[in-house]
Amino acid sequence: MNRMDLLKKIKKRKESLGLTIDNIAKLTKLGNRTVARFFAGDDVKLSTFEKITNVLGLDFAGNEIKDIETLKKERAREKALFIVSLVQDTSSLEKQGLDSRKLELLIKDTQEQFLTGKYKKHLWTN
Repeated sequence: MNRMDLLKKIKKRKESLGLTIDNIAKLTKLGNRTVARFFAGDDVKLSTFEKITNVLGLDFAGNEIKDIETLKKERAREKALFIVSLVQDTSSLEKQGLDSRKLELLIKDTQEQFLTGKYKKHLWTN
């Protein structure tokens, strides 16, 4: 596989996930210009290539390491944990924290909202 074929494969994966250059830049902690240069086919550092393919669930050859559904579920869980932790921390300060069973239910509900509910369009945003 040549370089352009690999880039096409990576671009297709990006589109399948519904990611933007801005999303990828934030998730990889790379600059927007760096990510844009990568997708334009310009030369980039190997570490940049690795960060971008990792976020997309691909290896260096463009092979799938994680399927799209797994990537989405992991991202939704990560975001749900973050949001629920903010609520839990605030509630704990007010001595109204949730027990572990209720907390896990809240995490699962929030995760589902990122996958199929009203927060779906915010799955990849930071």
